[in-house]
Amino acid sequence: MSEPVLQAFYGMSSPWAYFGAQRIVRIAREAGARLVLRPIRIIEANGGIPLRTRPDDRQRYHAVELDRWRKHLGIALNLTPKHYPCRTIETAAQAVIAVQKAGFDAADFSFAIQRALWAEERDIADLATLKALAMQTLGEQGAALVRDPQPPEIVADWQANLTEAERRGIFGTPTYVVNDELFWGQDRLDFVARALANVKEPIS
Repeated sequence: MSEPVLQAFYGMSSPWAYFGAQRIVRIAREAGARLVLRPIRIIEANGGIPLRTRPDDRQRYHAVELDRWRKHLGIALNLTPKHYPCRTIETAAQAVIAVQKAGFDAADFSFAIQRALWAEERDIADLATLKALAMQTLGEQGAALVRDPQPPEIVADWQANLTEAERRGIFGTPTYVVNDELFWGQDRLDFVARALANVKEPIS
């Protein structure tokens, strides 16, 4: 039987994706699945709304939920990080795509970026910061892949991730995909694990 595949569509600056980042690695490993990271921007075509444009009551409740989850999971998170909202997430997202495409395990690098934003008060829109994170997690060869601008094929993959998310009906991040089944939110990861346990054939 071929290995199952777990796809993760997520925003680099999503705190919920940050909460789930290490857990999806464990879930994929335990299931013998291949984890494919697919960073995307907000999916406005399917109803995605940037946090800072939401009504005040929704923003306040968002902070309440973040506080609950950071305590529940024991994961460090600043409720008002210095560099959020980010100036851009494209440089970071395309760097993750580039290192994954080159055959590196991009999960540690991606998590380091998320942790830098949410727990370390670092600017993940800054190229030097990203290079330093890549050096720590991937070494010199990985750090050399962190560029701005990226080659056209990496930019095309970044754009293709959003197109594919829209096609699948994804509207929020993180959304995990097993076969054609969608699981929105890191609080659905138990269901992701169950779905992987029942996979008979991998996604195309």
